[in-house]
Amino acid sequence: MTAQVTAGLDGSDESLAAARWAATQAVLREVPLRLVYVEEWPNTPAAPLAFSHTLDERTEKLMQDETERARKEHPDLEVVTEHARGRAAEELTAAANEADLTVLGSRGLGGVHGFLVGSVSLAVVGAARQPVVLVRAKDERARPEGGIVVGVDIYHPCEALLAFSFNEAARTGMPLRFLHSWTLPASYGYAAIMDPGLGGELGDQLLGGLDDLVAPWRKRYAGVEVEAKPVVGSPAYRLVEASQTAQLVIVGRRSRRMPLGPHLGHVAHAVIHHSPAPVAVVPLA
Repeated sequence: MTAQVTAGLDGSDESLAAARWAATQAVLREVPLRLVYVEEWPNTPAAPLAFSHTLDERTEKLMQDETERARKEHPDLEVVTEHARGRAAEELTAAANEADLTVLGSRGLGGVHGFLVGSVSLAVVGAARQPVVLVRAKDERARPEGGIVVGVDIYHPCEALLAFSFNEAARTGMPLRFLHSWTLPASYGYAAIMDPGLGGELGDQLLGGLDDLVAPWRKRYAGVEVEAKPVVGSPAYRLVEASQTAQLVIVGRRSRRMPLGPHLGHVAHAVIHHSPAPVAVVPLA
């Protein structure tokens, strides 16, 4: 793995937003920015030779323009570019596995041979061994001030998620808000009706578990402002709700494969599709 931040480019507004977001991250991390353009190859039907030359010229200009923009906004930033040919999802996943962080456009459609369609971005997020952030083209919210929102499950190992979250908060100076969503088990049935305080007791127990999970990281990152609380409701719904005021949403992804390929959990899937804020997906054990 190379110490760098990688951004996928295809000329769409979403990919340009991703490149700019990635440049800021590279500066914060003090590592180079790598801009990658993937030309789908082989093309079907075969592209005329003249069109291929035109495409190469457009790609070169795109990379040059974004390199100049990044260096103008961040004079000390090292920028490297790569024009790859192959299957976009495979090439970008391979690039993501070599980087500290990869940033892609969310819902980008690209040009004639653009690759940042939803299926490709989701494929990379579902397969990459390193964190991937998805960024929308526009954020029309008025100065979101909700800091970093992190969805956490206290019942499963999530050290990689905690490490990534605290590191991001330390670099950016943004506060961290950990959410563990829960609902009263159906097995409690009428007990919850007969004893309204039962839910409160369970909530207190969950809060204690969440505090215990975060406590070692609070000590290690004493300068980071942290809020941790359990919330009642569907994890997907509560995270999407919290994303409306967040500057970044972070979710984990379990490393498991389905018959048709890598699997992205329904919570991460919902957040990716409905969060107006950038979404970071961190692979977990």
